[in-house]
Amino acid sequence: MDATPAAHLVGRVSALLRALSGVNEAGAGTAELARATSLPRPTVHRLLASLAEEGFVDRDRRSGRWFLGPELYLLGGVAGIRYDITRHARESVHRLAALTGESAFFSARRGDETVCLLREDGDFPIRSFVLYEGARFPLGVVSAGLAVLSFLDDTEIDAYLAGRDLVGRWGQAHAPDAVRERIAQTRIDGYAVNPGLVVEGSWGMAAAVFDHAGQPAWALTVTGVETRFRAERRPELGALLLREAHALGRTLNTGAGARR
Repeated sequence: MDATPAAHLVGRVSALLRALSGVNEAGAGTAELARATSLPRPTVHRLLASLAEEGFVDRDRRSGRWFLGPELYLLGGVAGIRYDITRHARESVHRLAALTGESAFFSARRGDETVCLLREDGDFPIRSFVLYEGARFPLGVVSAGLAVLSFLDDTEIDAYLAGRDLVGRWGQAHAPDAVRERIAQTRIDGYAVNPGLVVEGSWGMAAAVFDHAGQPAWALTVTGVETRFRAERRPELGALLLREAHALGRTLNTGAGARR
């Protein structure tokens, strides 16, 4: 059945807001958002103008760049009462940053993507800035997305890799066979490793956090420069990630954490 015009419009608006949520504090231009959503530029501009009237997006008058608006902040505060799980993850992220000296993160799966919700930097002075709060990546790209993808059912993995072109944006290292090799290694180790495949020299490691149904719903990550992720150190980092992921999973699936 074809989607109704209203559903079609909602889908376009949703795609636009998601794209805007994935940019950093510099905002995004109209053409940039058009490319990200595969929508015509005039359509994107028209939708943004309508959203701005309602306060869902905001535009800097000098630069012309777009940002999420104050109305979303207010709505998010209300929704956070029911859905915010970052308060449970914050301690795990803090411990990982403190113990490793690297940048630590907590991400959540949203459909075919992971969204970074928390970041805390350790005391090592050189950092990677691939991940930041609000950043979205397809499953199988950064280490968090690889950790989540690796522990999905094989049928779901097959369908995802068959229907998603990761090579066009992320390069040949994200061809299905290459991703499958990393999935196999992640299942052996229990944690995922991204050896600088998104930005050269910027490494990441992640462990999946499972929900009450045993599905990988979140991930804990540490990132840093390549020299901090040498082979002799990776098992130590992996053990820390798995320990925190296991403890956080227990917390999220009991009491208040399970009512998300």
